[in-house]
Amino acid sequence: MLSVQALPAGAADIRLTQADGSPLWLTAPAQRIVTLAPHLAEGVFAAGAGPRLLATVEYTEYPRAAASLPRIGDAFRLDVERIVALRPDLVMAWDSGNPRQAVAQLRDLGLAVWSVEIRAPAAIPDFIDAVGRATGLADQAAPVARDLRHRLGELAERYDGAGPVRYFYQVDVKPLFTINGEHLISRSLALCGGVNVFDAEPGLAFQASRESVIIADPEALIAPWLEGTADPLEAWRGWPGMRAVRNDALFLLPADEISRATPRFLDSLELACKLLHGLRGRDSNG
Repeated sequence: MLSVQALPAGAADIRLTQADGSPLWLTAPAQRIVTLAPHLAEGVFAAGAGPRLLATVEYTEYPRAAASLPRIGDAFRLDVERIVALRPDLVMAWDSGNPRQAVAQLRDLGLAVWSVEIRAPAAIPDFIDAVGRATGLADQAAPVARDLRHRLGELAERYDGAGPVRYFYQVDVKPLFTINGEHLISRSLALCGGVNVFDAEPGLAFQASRESVIIADPEALIAPWLEGTADPLEAWRGWPGMRAVRNDALFLLPADEISRATPRFLDSLELACKLLHGLRGRDSNG
């Protein structure tokens, strides 16, 4: 759970909760921010704090204003020297994605680094709220977070009691990568009855064999897709005995939306839930 808590009246300090539950204290609302992942930059803009963002990483294209920001590496290779030179008063790190050594180095150099991990759909509005309060922009962030919570609640209510639909989520083709039930995408699809066929696997993201997917025989195959690129699920059509292929349930979702924990994630989630719901009651043996 992401949260930020202010001290009692009269105190200037702001308490941020890190991914591991430890606190990070800010002595004043953050004015100079650096984000170390595209979804964190998008979240800063969604909370109304975009003008305070000094720099971010490669592949940050949304919103348009974020695309023109200086780059300090990518999520996996960070230019520590350039980050320090920017003199940020808050660095937002992706806990499971950024190199731990580089993040530790930033802390050792005296920077305030907030490690963030979004593993559940409810944590997306929580993060927006937290950014708003951390930057003193709670009034701007709160309506955005409230709308996201409303949409998540509507989704859960709409599919309450709906039967399960088993799916395989393909992260990449070669090698074949997928996710387990603890991943944000799996937890979110569970709101509308989606069941990941590899739900119980220990790795958050891992390589799977084609044979294991065929044996699992999911009702739907889902993959992120970038417009203008080849269909990443096309090869599965060579296995017409699979339920998903038989029912033409090979679903492509906008990659930037479904792959990033941002407000836009809900757009793809709602689409995925609608597609899965269309399979309910269909004759999978036909």
